[in-house]
Order: sequence, then C-alpha cells, then structure tokens
Amino acid sequence: MRYLLGVALSLAVFGCKNTPEPKELTAIQTVEIERIYEDSVSLRALEILDDGSVAFAGSNGKYGLYNPTTKVWNTAVMKRDSVTPSFRAVAHTAEDFFMLSIESPALLYKTGDSGAMELVYEENDPKAFYDSMTFWNDQEGIAMGDPTENCISIIITRDGGNTWTKVSCDALPEAAAGEAAFAASNSNIAVYGNNAWIITGGMKSRVLHTGDKGKTWEVFDTPLKQGTSSTGGYSIDFYDENTGVVIGGDYTHAEGNEANKAITHDGGKTWALLADKAAPGYRSCIQFIPNTKGKELLAIGFEGIDYSSDQGATWKNLSSEGFFTVRFLNDSTAYAAGSNRIAKLKFKR
Repeated sequence: MRYLLGVALSLAVFGCKNTPEPKELTAIQTVEIERIYEDSVSLRALEILDDGSVAFAGSNGKYGLYNPTTKVWNTAVMKRDSVTPSFRAVAHTAEDFFMLSIESPALLYKTGDSGAMELVYEENDPKAFYDSMTFWNDQEGIAMGDPTENCISIIITRDGGNTWTKVSCDALPEAAAGEAAFAASNSNIAVYGNNAWIITGGMKSRVLHTGDKGKTWEVFDTPLKQGTSSTGGYSIDFYDENTGVVIGGDYTHAEGNEANKAITHDGGKTWALLADKAAPGYRSCIQFIPNTKGKELLAIGFEGIDYSSDQGATWKNLSSEGFFTVRFLNDSTAYAAGSNRIAKLKFKR
C-alpha cells in the first residue's frame, strides 16, 4: 500500500450507488456547516476515500489529506522546475491518489511506491486545459479537457494509472465551434458500469457518451442555455445507467435560472429541463444523494447549497454559503470545497 504525505491511503473506490438501499428517509430540513480547513487556495476538487479520509488538490500546487479521526491535515506543495501547477481534477483507486493540473503543461501525478507523487502523464500543447477525472475501476480511468484539435480532449488509462493515452479525434465526435468544458468542480464526467458521460458547455452544450469504457463514442444535445463562453453544462451525475442529471447556467449571471438544469431517463439520449425559470440559478456541481433511490439531489455553487427531494422538480435552499464542489460520505454527511476552505456538511432530516 502506498502513502501520501506519510498517511496511509486505503483507497478502495467509493461506490455509494451500489450499496443496499435503506428504508425510506424523511426529507432534509437543514444543513450544519463545519469548516475544517482554511488557507489561501482555490479548491475545486476533492475525494472522500473509503476509510473516510479526505484528499484534495487545488491552486498554487497545494494538495493534502485529512484524517477525520485525528482531525489533522497533512499538506504539501507540488512544483516542477519553474512551474507551480494548479489542480482542478483528482481521483483515486485502491492503490493510488491522482491529481491533474489545468493549462499547459498538463501534469498528471499519482502516488508512487515511495509515497511521493510521480508524474505519469504530461501534455505540452498550448491549448491543453484538463477539467475532470475519474475511474471506472482500479485499472481503468478517464480524464477530459478542452479541445486541442477538433474534439474534446480525452485521456484513458488501462493499467491503474501508470500510463495514459490520448484518444484520437478520429474516434470521437467532432467538437462544435466554441464547445469546451468548465473546470469548476471536477464533475464533468459521470461513470456507471461500463458507461461514461461527459458534459460540455460554451457555445454548444452536449453530452458525450461511451458504453464500452471509451472505445466508442456518441454525442447528444442538451436543452441547457448555451451560446456564449460562460454558458452551458458544468456538472453531471448518474444514479444508474438510465437516470442522470446536469446543471450549470451562466456563472457571470448566477441568478439566472432559465434552462440551467435537466434530467434524462434514457441514458443521456434525451434531456428534459428541470424547474425551468425557478431556483436554483447557476450551480457548479450536482450530485445524487446516496441511499435515496435516485430521488434526492444536492446542487452547490458559489451562491449557495440547494436540495431536491423529488428528482429536481422542486428545490429548497439550505444555505447561502458558497462552495464549488461536494462529495458525499453517506446520506447525512458530505464534504464541500470552495474558495480558501473545505467544510464538513451534516444534513438534518
């Protein structure tokens, strides 16, 4: 087993959607927010590990690990020659923690045998800008980013993250003019079974889908607001192979709630708007709450935290405190990251 910052990482994939469903839960009424980390760092990517510890990577090369039992953080700063990378994508397997930087050079690190972070992928294209990363299983993983040619950038590993290969544009749908993605919350990719779905935005907001772990791809339109560089889908999540949700909007007009959230019941082929022209407005991350039979959702953004108990038809604002991204430990506890802080969220039903 490898170590990150001197703390053991027992990193089994966190598969909340495959756990047994409990008895019916009452709706969430309130949320308690406990700040557990504060520093001068923008945090848009964090992972909850199977032992309950929390790992993050953020701006200015900062990354770290939190032990919830001792309530101790171990942090460090990654530098490579004269480059101090900023990270907005993280992932893990049973053996390793991964973090991927934005901009060029794109740098992807994993925990190595010595406990130090090892560089396993580098891309020096001036257009390189990676947004999100996740794994299907301990061997196969995927990351995506903005186009460097005429397609969305996708890199895939089949050997546990030791090597990564960029998918040729010949095997991918052609990107529309101005179509890209937002490195807002490390949730541009959702996986379930052999499937992966990628949400794009900008001048065109679509969903790319693979049903065979990245060997073949198709693309579907969304009804989300699009047409400018700041509009479209920012986050996607799937409860099972059929039911998924997307959220976004326009971060420059965060109060706007027209055509900013949608749902699919056919694996992403078609999408229907949710709570159109109703709150919440722009949000950067959406997640199904575990153990709620795909009915409960949490949306989070820099203008607050919102909850739905009816699969997105209606929403309740739980807090005006802003964050960028959220990950669930269970149906009553989550961790959220934002500007200069990470918080533990406790939901009261």
